Amino acid sequence: VQPNNYSTFYDDQRQNWSIMFESEKAAMDFSKQVCIAKCNSSPVLDSVLSQDLLLGEGQGVEGGDSLEIAYTGWLFQNNGLGQVFDSNVNKDKLLRLRLGSGKVIKGWEEGMMGMKKGGRRYLIIPPAWAYGAQGVAGRVPPDSTLVFEVEVRRVKLVKECSGSDGQSVSSRDSPAPSPVPNSDGFSAD
Repeated sequence: VQPNNYSTFYDDQRQNWSIMFESEKAAMDFSKQVCIAKCNSSPVLDSVLSQDLLLGEGQGVEGGDSLEIAYTGWLFQNNGLGQVFDSNVNKDKLLRLRLGSGKVIKGWEEGMMGMKKGGRRYLIIPPAWAYGAQGVAGRVPPDSTLVFEVEVRRVKLVKECSGSDGQSVSSRDSPAPSPVPNSDGFSAD
């Protein structure tokens, strides 16, 4: 996925191809179908498949970063999208999470790494990376493969702090995150 409704890819002979779409929606719909095709052509889905729909801006998120997410989740049924089992897209509250905290399914933790603010990504998550054999009563049957469209609306990167010598040190390079949050918990970036 590239800006201005382009997608690029390599074929089996490693030739580079570009496609220009008439609209952002057409480019995203194509990208979703590519991800579904990857899933259907995989003999065993044993890891998270992800496909960027919009790249977003700024630094890619890593473990420890806090995010506010809009999402929709579908069951993967009959080689495509089944019923929606969860969404917050038309709700007032975004999902807040800290990557690496273990508060969401493992497939989200893995699939969202590297996303940027304003980015949208399509994730296809196998059962072992989702709810496994137990499922979620009344919502997700046991051993379900899940599909999510996620959008990062806000990002709070792990804070920078000063080292003992007064030099600025990113907490990404130190073992402990900074204990000092900003006032609302999220920066404009």
